[in-house]
Amino acid sequence: MRGWVVAAAASLAAVSAVSLARADFARTLTGPAAYGDWRIDAPGLRFRITPADLPPPNATPSTANPARAVPRPAATLPKAPFGFAADELAHGFNEPRVLRTAPNGDVFLAESGGGRVLALRGVDEDGQPQVSVFASGLDRPYGVAFYPPGPEPKFVYVATPAEVYRYPYKSGDLIATGKAQKIVALPDGVGHWSRDLAVSADGKTIFASVGSASNDAEEMKPLAGLEAFRKTHALGAAWAQEAGRADVLAFNPDGGAMRVFATGLRNCSGLGVQPQTAALWCVVNERDHLGDDLPPDFATTVGAGKFYGWPWYYIGDHEQPGRSKERPDLKGQITVPDVLLQPHSAPLGIAFYTSSHFPQKYRDSAFVAMHGSWNRAKRTGYKVVRLVFDNGRSTGEYEDFLTGFVSEGGDVWGRPSGVTVTKGGNLLVSDDLGGVIWRVRYTGAGPVAR
Repeated sequence: MRGWVVAAAASLAAVSAVSLARADFARTLTGPAAYGDWRIDAPGLRFRITPADLPPPNATPSTANPARAVPRPAATLPKAPFGFAADELAHGFNEPRVLRTAPNGDVFLAESGGGRVLALRGVDEDGQPQVSVFASGLDRPYGVAFYPPGPEPKFVYVATPAEVYRYPYKSGDLIATGKAQKIVALPDGVGHWSRDLAVSADGKTIFASVGSASNDAEEMKPLAGLEAFRKTHALGAAWAQEAGRADVLAFNPDGGAMRVFATGLRNCSGLGVQPQTAALWCVVNERDHLGDDLPPDFATTVGAGKFYGWPWYYIGDHEQPGRSKERPDLKGQITVPDVLLQPHSAPLGIAFYTSSHFPQKYRDSAFVAMHGSWNRAKRTGYKVVRLVFDNGRSTGEYEDFLTGFVSEGGDVWGRPSGVTVTKGGNLLVSDDLGGVIWRVRYTGAGPVAR
């Protein structure tokens, strides 16, 4: 255990000695060096973490280290790759979270703290966008989805912690023209409250992510009659206060045929459908209290009937301490995620990039907003990264894209929470600490990473 910590420190020292101020260099950090912190982050720097890189449980203490929030320093902007420019599109929002782009180019924002869904028009133009209240009076709205997929959706679906609603919609509506219709009830209660939504490419299924009620189901006792339970429930399904949680659920567009699609996803905070393959993806906040560098958060495809480990296992057959031997029947049946992310980075949103506005290397990749750590001795996250794909398949690598939300002294002035690609091919990022929507545009001024 001590050897892993020493190796990590040595690797970090070597990386820190390299000048990382200049973006867009070809460098991939692996092994202990990939377990860095905000001081080495820079647009263009890549990371690759594999299951073989995981340290032992509790190799370091678990540290409470909440963000020291400060106002954004004057004239400070997020750092984007050479050839890109980041600017403030709009501000004054109350906990802006999920962003979704409508087919006509309007952008819908779940303002979770304000209980509203807002519609922004003119996001690709100079000047302030027009902001309209599409719907209000909601309890912490989060997921937003347009249905059916295609150029002329007829509904906007909105998820709150306990329900999914839909509003009538036609292209160009900035205010809902009819009352909300409750489609399904979702498992609610303590714990993770965000509920994201996605629509399958064929329009037959709505997906909803539901986070766990706890860190690692510490109050969920072993179940009497487990064999009978297994016969009537999905692989890896939990029970008691965790019933229906740490899952991705699926239902028909009218709310019928509610079912568990995948299990063992502690807190899938962001859902997205990959346009190239029609695969469902989610980004997951993994559990706490196993040390600074365990276990990795992750981004992954989500397969029907698959089990991703929580709470008994993590990243394959690694057993959760304290739950040894509880579920030996599940060993060997855990799906390993596609992309392992720096532990405690707290990924929240994902968006696939299909526009031709950015250089070719960005096309068909995915952007992920990392909200940032609260329980790691050295801060990590607080940035937007790009998942790297090759012909539609993840390489397992991710790359810093938008950084700089943490000062040199460790104070935090911004926390990325949602991402979307505009009709014009720009990237929008919601910052729920600053109440800001950032826009990243390609200007062509300067070299772009290979």
